[in-house]
Amino acid sequence: MAKQLMTFHVNGETMQVAASPTKTLLEVLREELDLTGTKHGCELGHCGACTVLVNGAPILSCLALAVECQDEEITTIEGLAHENHLHPLQQAFAERGAAQCGYCTPGFLMSGAALLEQNTNPTREEIKAALAGNLCRCTGYTKIIEAVELAAARMRETPEVISNV
Repeated sequence: MAKQLMTFHVNGETMQVAASPTKTLLEVLREELDLTGTKHGCELGHCGACTVLVNGAPILSCLALAVECQDEEITTIEGLAHENHLHPLQQAFAERGAAQCGYCTPGFLMSGAALLEQNTNPTREEIKAALAGNLCRCTGYTKIIEAVELAAARMRETPEVISNV
């Protein structure tokens, strides 16, 4: 199939790429735009490793056609930090040791950041629900949940710390 010129707004930048309209957003991000922080996992929508934000909402980029995401605001893990400062959730993950091998971490961070953008006072059950689509084979999830709680507390205490998501 012939390539098509597509325009994306990724991490605050407008980018154009020629890609097949059959490519997923995950494939375009990684292979065409060299944004490799978003991970190939199951490619079936079961693991959450490919989670990115589209207009602030978490989506599984392995299930979304890139052509359908044109002209939307896309945030990948590379765009979560702001002006050389980690997002509060990234900082909390580091402090709590929430990342094991790290493969699933970008997906957890994106899902968690989307939650915290909407609710800086989530209950533990709300955190679990927001992260339910993300799987980790290395941990029991406790430190991940604690990291989201820590980031939420910091974001409540210092609202100016809220992200650019």
